[in-house]
Amino acid sequence: MKTLKSIGFALLLTVFSSFGVNDYPAATGYGIGDIAADFSLKNIDGEMVSLLDFNTAKGFLVIFTCNTCPYSVAYEDRIIALDAKYKSLGVPVIAINPNNPDIQPGDSFDAMRVRAKEKEFSFPYLLDDGQEVYPQYGAQRTPHVFLLEKNETGNMVRYIGAIDDNYQDASQVEDKYVEDAVDAMLSGTEIEVTLTKAIGCGIKA
Repeated sequence: MKTLKSIGFALLLTVFSSFGVNDYPAATGYGIGDIAADFSLKNIDGEMVSLLDFNTAKGFLVIFTCNTCPYSVAYEDRIIALDAKYKSLGVPVIAINPNNPDIQPGDSFDAMRVRAKEKEFSFPYLLDDGQEVYPQYGAQRTPHVFLLEKNETGNMVRYIGAIDDNYQDASQVEDKYVEDAVDAMLSGTEIEVTLTKAIGCGIKA
């Protein structure tokens, strides 16, 4: 039965992959060292959320994700774990759903609220209404991570890409790209890997 489930999950990933995982135009948006503009987006509780709201934050894990992409679903528990580990250290997760709900109804605001309640999200889950924020960042997939460091000039982009090197099995991860980047940032040491290829579903625009 587990084998059948694994095969089914793999097939589902293949189907979603056909929607643009490997066929992206040249990346646009922020690069490493750029200062990311703030945004104001609606959270699942109806409140507007801005990075300026987090006065004591040292940085942010801005993660473009959604309800429907199987890659995003596979990473949900790891995203929750990232927030649990780093929020108290000053680097909270800010999750943003970039998909157009008219094209992907399962990513509607109401569906976001349901999913966040089911998974007990401990972080803001924001809707990129009008799809204005994700192009600024250059996000192309879900999930797609942008690590920002707050400094005197603004929120500097320090890492862009994947959460780790194994979307299929968290127990088989060898390279924890995001954790390594955040740990280095917080310790004031060099981030060795600043850019990786995010594996996921194409954003539905």
